Amino acid sequence: MDLPVDGAFCHRLPKAELHAHLSGSVRRETLHTIWQRKQAKQQCLDLEDPSIALKPAGDYPTVVSFFQIFNKYIYRLLDDAESIIDATMSVLEDFRKDGVRYLELRTTPRAVPEQGIDYAEYVHLVREAIEGWNLARWFHNAHAYELEAHLILSVDRSMTLAQAMEVVGVAIANQEPLKPGCASRVLGVDLCGNPSVTPISHLAPAFRRARDAGLNVTVHFAETFTSATNAELEELLSWSPSRLGHAIHVPPHLIEEIKSKDIALELCLSCNVLSKLTEGGFADHHFGMWRDSRCKVALGTDDVGVFESALSNEYRLAAEHFGLSKSEVVGLARSAVSAAWAGKVRMTKLLDEFS
Repeated sequence: MDLPVDGAFCHRLPKAELHAHLSGSVRRETLHTIWQRKQAKQQCLDLEDPSIALKPAGDYPTVVSFFQIFNKYIYRLLDDAESIIDATMSVLEDFRKDGVRYLELRTTPRAVPEQGIDYAEYVHLVREAIEGWNLARWFHNAHAYELEAHLILSVDRSMTLAQAMEVVGVAIANQEPLKPGCASRVLGVDLCGNPSVTPISHLAPAFRRARDAGLNVTVHFAETFTSATNAELEELLSWSPSRLGHAIHVPPHLIEEIKSKDIALELCLSCNVLSKLTEGGFADHHFGMWRDSRCKVALGTDDVGVFESALSNEYRLAAEHFGLSKSEVVGLARSAVSAAWAGKVRMTKLLDEFS
């Protein structure tokens, strides 16, 4: 177990993915197939082929340019029931193939009035896709919960309080499995979106409602200098999140508060380095600081369809740049499991069997 780590080891490792956005996790080949289908129907004729429209990973110089991928391209492709379902199933299969055995997939509910899709229907489509994918695995003589997948519903920073309340209402309504014996459900809510959009204090009542209803809370935290003011970070911590996403530009006094409150961290190496949210290369990533803290750390991909680094590669990168042994990599996987909102017993058993 203390030999150097390689890609095959990280691929076999049973992994928990806690920070993955649905729309950003759709691989380019799937987007291409959806684009071709729409072109054949004379739809989205102004959109370029994804192979042209989507730049190589690391070619987005600012966080604003990164968010334009979604607003001006991906959301326009995934704007009907068939595309949403196909994209979701494709994402699940890609995570399964990478050795992910537990997934909390986050998505921002979107309304597409011309398609008869509101927030509730959007979430219903994603949940039906998860259950349809599970059923398909049964038909292929595989264990239905080879990958246990749940949802986190995201509130975008640009939303009004009314919109945020609607998202939380949909989350509350989807806390139970769709059908008896099906594991998938909504476990919590997230705050996400372009970090340059401020302030966010008006959204506090929505997150308070979520906590009061028994939902878990995670927030994108200190992702950029703009979103790392003392006022915003203290506001976010007052929402009682159990996890924080990214946690890049955290001032020292709040680092100690995060440790004392045992808040877990969702850290995304490739996303941060390639989108230049952090300075330097992988060896300079703040994972190096947080891994030596008392906090639980969970590696995540964020947007694997954009940055093209699977979770197994994120583990390999962490091992390579921070000198982790195989036993330390397994320990990192256990840390992610300890921060998960469900599936702990099953994932602990899988890791025990692996190691």
